[in-house]
Amino acid sequence: MTAERAADRVAERLTALDELLRERDGLLTVMDRVVALHGTARLIRNMVGADSGFVADMETPDRAVVRWMSGTRTDQLQNLVVPIGQGIGGRVLATGTAQRVTDYISSSSITHHFDAQVRHEGIGGMLTVPIIDRDGRTLAIAYAAMRKSASFGDFAVDRMHEIAGQAATALRIAEATEARETDAVAAERQRMQSALHDSVGAMLFLIGVQVRDLHRSIEDNPAMADRLRRLECDVSAASNALRESLLVMADTTPERALPVEIAEYVRSFEARSGVPARFVQLGNVAPLDAERTALLVAVVREGLLNIEKHANPQSVIVSLGSCEDGGVHVVVADDGTGDAAGTPGSGLGIRTLAERAVRLGGQVSLVRDDDGGCTLRGWLPR
Repeated sequence: MTAERAADRVAERLTALDELLRERDGLLTVMDRVVALHGTARLIRNMVGADSGFVADMETPDRAVVRWMSGTRTDQLQNLVVPIGQGIGGRVLATGTAQRVTDYISSSSITHHFDAQVRHEGIGGMLTVPIIDRDGRTLAIAYAAMRKSASFGDFAVDRMHEIAGQAATALRIAEATEARETDAVAAERQRMQSALHDSVGAMLFLIGVQVRDLHRSIEDNPAMADRLRRLECDVSAASNALRESLLVMADTTPERALPVEIAEYVRSFEARSGVPARFVQLGNVAPLDAERTALLVAVVREGLLNIEKHANPQSVIVSLGSCEDGGVHVVVADDGTGDAAGTPGSGLGIRTLAERAVRLGGQVSLVRDDDGGCTLRGWLPR
């Protein structure tokens, strides 16, 4: 009896372990774009019962490329470029709706731009649906195919839409994960840039000054003067190389500039004040021009400065995200017992930011929360 109970416990633990491994695999799937779309191709076969499934990723707004396949027999479809309007996938791009054919080669509802590839692969019936994000933008195309003439019914279409919805969610999570990783790398590059400038840059400058002083003091020694001139040239070349490296390290794309700057201000505030501060990016933010980026960064900087001077908080949260109306907003919130900026909206810095925001069609406001603390909000249209 004891052996049976032990065997049952082992079986239960193995079942639990299998479930944890499945959850882990699912999490990894949605955190990586390539894995997510490759998994989508496999999922199409399992959920729809198709002989093969494949996914075309958008290369431009009017062109997709087939990259991920499952159950195919040849490589005829690999890296196949699908322009808008061409074939069943191009028809999906043109209409934004699901498309199905009983027999691809004989269908009169599509162009036959890819008949050669379809014949080599041995495809008959086919069903395609768009993978669409929340903004209605097509991210990819999902295909289900049979190796004989077959009619895909409404149940199969519903299943494909369900798969497409899961894929869109996975892509959104993967994109957010990639953005956070990019922000972390950019912030680290910025910190390294500052450290190199302050340490190596200052050291090279000091060496250059000392070399020039020595050069003036030994003008009666031609051999030593020549060696010092060469050393001075070497120091100058090293300084130029360092400056070029710092410029490369400082190179940040516009869409990454805003979150990287905000994250750096939050990190500096926490290090300087000792107050726990957290930066939260609520989804992806569309690229902004330099003026709008500078204003939203200034809102964060002013909010953190006021909190440090007046609020006496236990914690601070700074968030950045997109609004449903297409705008971008930043929020600086504290739980302080002090006064973050006098009467809300009365500070000169806040008033100046509000005036700048109005000129750009946005707004900046500071309110005192009912449960203590203040919240500074900035919003700008995209």
